[in-house]
Amino acid sequence: MPLGEATRAWFAISLQTFGGPAGQIAVMQHKLVDEKRWIGQQRFLHALNYCTLLPGPEAQQLAIYTGWLLNGTRGGLIAGSLFVLPGVIALLALSAIYVRFGSTDLVSALFAGVAPAVIAIVVQAVHRIAKRALAHRALVALAVGAFLALTVFSVPFPLVVLAAGVIGWVLGRAIPGMTRGAGHGEATDGPAPLISDDALHHELPSKRRSLSIVAIGLLLWFTPIALFAAFVSSTDVFVDQGLFFSGTAVVTFGGAYAVLSYVAHQAVTVYGWLGPGEMVRGLALAETTPGPLIMVVQFVAFLGAYRSPGSFDPWVAAVLASLLVTWVTFVPCFLFVLLGAPYVERLRHNQNLTSALTGVTAAVVGVIANLAVFFALHTLFDRNREVGGGPISVDLPVLSSWDPVAFAITGIALLMMFGRSWGPMRTLGLCAALGIGVYLVGLV
Repeated sequence: MPLGEATRAWFAISLQTFGGPAGQIAVMQHKLVDEKRWIGQQRFLHALNYCTLLPGPEAQQLAIYTGWLLNGTRGGLIAGSLFVLPGVIALLALSAIYVRFGSTDLVSALFAGVAPAVIAIVVQAVHRIAKRALAHRALVALAVGAFLALTVFSVPFPLVVLAAGVIGWVLGRAIPGMTRGAGHGEATDGPAPLISDDALHHELPSKRRSLSIVAIGLLLWFTPIALFAAFVSSTDVFVDQGLFFSGTAVVTFGGAYAVLSYVAHQAVTVYGWLGPGEMVRGLALAETTPGPLIMVVQFVAFLGAYRSPGSFDPWVAAVLASLLVTWVTFVPCFLFVLLGAPYVERLRHNQNLTSALTGVTAAVVGVIANLAVFFALHTLFDRNREVGGGPISVDLPVLSSWDPVAFAITGIALLMMFGRSWGPMRTLGLCAALGIGVYLVGLV
């Protein structure tokens, strides 16, 4: 495949990557498999199933992998970079607009409408993943356990993921049929590809190749953090954000929603980079931009650095932090895909690995449910209180502080998404209009 033609195709795909991973994968399916017929259906699914085993945004990793199949390493780098570039630019601009104008009444009314829509979007994510992932009662119990571990006992998110993987492996050995039906399933071959499987790019796995990719990947990944650590002493925000989001990049199994609960807790309560309501607003902004939803970390970094710029101008610090966090979030995706691609067949047929990831996926349902609770508490109520003692700690709403407008808009959003099968973008648009309408009639 000529690299120029492939680059133009990836740029066209990058402008259509709205609607979360399902929509993004559907765009690539239509463009690469159905329309251009560059890759066969089974080979496309083979790549997708591998990408679901990795931490990080599976749709972007699928772009890297298919770009690698079509044009080797250069193709993978171009496909993965273009996949996120429009979203990076769009969210950087939206973050700046929020910082500059977010305190105005009209913008506040806009977010009063979109924040309830985010609750409905996250609830829908719980429902969809649960239908696919919880095929056995043991997996349902694992999901409930993950939810309680995070919500009641405040167990760290990485520990929940690790424990879920171990439990999944144990359950896979004890219940052989537990993983049946997991993953993305089978499909027909679809249209015959113009490029045969034998003509697609391939490389023999070798220790030399693997060590080279690991060395280059780690160097690119951590060099920017090291430079900030060495030359910036007036603020720790760059190093803190670089290390924190490097860590989240390697535990983001099951999509962005799974890790956002952990990100929200750390960013709000530990580091104080932004407030709970602002986390919801950032997610709403990320929902309206192309590219992976995990791009919301760019908004978190922008606000955190703007408020703790050290000796930098606040706007310069915000842009630098935003780009740094984007870098450390997505560079690992290239490392994981390019490193593992030659071993993909061996990994795909490893039953122990499949069982472990089945456990992680089940726990992800509980993790996302925890995120829905977090957003609901800080959107539907003005005040919350912490109850419990010892290892048990639960945030509960102050019922007298309930927001009737937020409840009403949330109900409408849920009705549209579950009753009318509306997508996230359409629902966000309606709720934004409702928020402005309520403001214009003087109800907020």
